[in-house]
Amino acid sequence: MSATVISALRQVVADTYALIGQTHICHWNVRGPSFFSLHTAFEQQYTELFEAVDELAERIRAKNALAPGGLSKLAEMAGIEEIAEDASAHQMVQHLVKANEKLLADLQTGRDCAAEAQDSETEDLMIGRLQVHEKTIWMLKSYLE
Repeated sequence: MSATVISALRQVVADTYALIGQTHICHWNVRGPSFFSLHTAFEQQYTELFEAVDELAERIRAKNALAPGGLSKLAEMAGIEEIAEDASAHQMVQHLVKANEKLLADLQTGRDCAAEAQDSETEDLMIGRLQVHEKTIWMLKSYLE
């Protein structure tokens, strides 16, 4: 077991859980002309994230370590600023771009740690998540153009 791989996985779990919460807030509170499209997009994103965080936490357990838990602990670990409930649709999308970019950076760290530790399974998991978040960032940025 590599402590750096476990640490990276725990960080990605915290980031992912924080992003679920932020995306859910945006889903609930989005308003304006883009309501229908963003409401649906945000729901698809948080649903996908919820399934992903379970797989990430189970990978930690498969490595005989414990997954982080507790909302305050996860939020502290993630360090992702919370969006204001009354944010505009544009601000929500900008916020989610930033949060996804933070997660992307931590996924890259996790991928690199796993590669160094010759943990192909974790490296593969990180690569798959990187692809999802790169696409999400592209889609959110496309909305902003």
